[in-house]
Amino acid sequence: MAELIELQEMIEKLRDKLYQVSIGKALTDPEVIRASQMLDVLLNEYQRMLNEKINK
Repeated sequence: MAELIELQEMIEKLRDKLYQVSIGKALTDPEVIRASQMLDVLLNEYQRMLNEKINK
């Protein structure tokens, strides 16, 4: 359970970072894309962990 909470905190930090990075930039800006991809990785990991807990 602690892993999920830690992951949630990381996701929130990356969401904030993505928001900050994207201000005044196009969605296709390389920095915005990198931040978005990093967030996607964490969101996918979070979903995988939730699925594992549900299916136990």
